[in-house]
Amino acid sequence: NNVGNIKRFHIGKVYRRDQPQLAKGRYREFYQCDFDIAGSSYGRMIPDAECLCVAIEILDALPIGDFQIKVNHRCLLDAILELAGVPPEKFRVICSAVDKLDKEPWSEVKREMVDEKGLKSEVADKIGEFVLQKGPPMEMLETLLEAKQFGTHVGASTALEDMRICFRYLKAMDKLHFLSFDLSLARGLDYYTGIIYEAVCMNGNTQVGSIGGGGRYDNLVSMFQEAGKQTPCVGVSVGIERVFTLMEARIREEQGGSIKRPNVNVLVASVGQNMMEHTMAVTKRLWDANVSAEFSPLENRKLKFELANALEREIPFMVICGEDEWKEGMCKVKDLKNKTEETVKVEDVAKILRGKGVVPVGCEFAAELMKEEDK
Repeated sequence: NNVGNIKRFHIGKVYRRDQPQLAKGRYREFYQCDFDIAGSSYGRMIPDAECLCVAIEILDALPIGDFQIKVNHRCLLDAILELAGVPPEKFRVICSAVDKLDKEPWSEVKREMVDEKGLKSEVADKIGEFVLQKGPPMEMLETLLEAKQFGTHVGASTALEDMRICFRYLKAMDKLHFLSFDLSLARGLDYYTGIIYEAVCMNGNTQVGSIGGGGRYDNLVSMFQEAGKQTPCVGVSVGIERVFTLMEARIREEQGGSIKRPNVNVLVASVGQNMMEHTMAVTKRLWDANVSAEFSPLENRKLKFELANALEREIPFMVICGEDEWKEGMCKVKDLKNKTEETVKVEDVAKILRGKGVVPVGCEFAAELMKEEDK
């Protein structure tokens, strides 16, 4: 359709190629949030910086605790292996070993390179001189340039200039402090061609889990285009279930091992016999007003059991339909947190609840944002 440039986001189902780890939220089948920028009419590293900025803003808005974005460049990886003397046919398997440095010590990674991958010990040592380096982006960049470890390697020089430009843009957008320039990061070797990055959840200075990643992939789309045509792309992905697992773990820790957040804001109950139809009518009125509410499916349930249910689940409000009040077109609104109760007109019940802070379904994020802005 002759579309030259696009920015798109998408949330959809994908499948994991490597081994699932269910306890860590790494499922075989899972949902992923993607953001990509494609096209050639962009300045150097501008879309790359924008993708990183989007990823940081997404993760910073979620209750997952501290996180960090590790960044590297595919061309720096290639340069490291070339300068160390790694045969081209071993590039991929050696990069795979290097990528384990976030989980294993250098001694174990080196052992794998030498004993399992057949690399010479002195070549592995040269690789170690590079890949054990990581730190704040600008400081790392200055260290590499001053040490001249890459010499006159053309690919490395181009990659370092890419990183310098990207870091400048991220500093301008106040996002640079989330990054760590990590020469051991090696991912997507089959398709990434430029900058690469991985988002990790942190506990102090310790990495406790990967939650997303991405990079530049300039050649991938051309596989589906006419010969000779190329569409440069850069993107980022966030694993939805992985993020949910971390959020759940954080909530459990804060609440002493259990999750007590209510799944509704209002429990509608009744006092008296044969009140189910009235209970349903009030609940339907709340639903029509986009108020999250439910009623017990049991007939003539005693109020003390309904109250115990609401307290156990930490539901903040109850609406109670009594026989006498109903005859007058009234019902009771009970604020369980503040331990107050008032009798109101049935037709006003949704308005009264909103006045007490009940947020309509779908507006929770906006309400939280406004609350933060008022602080």
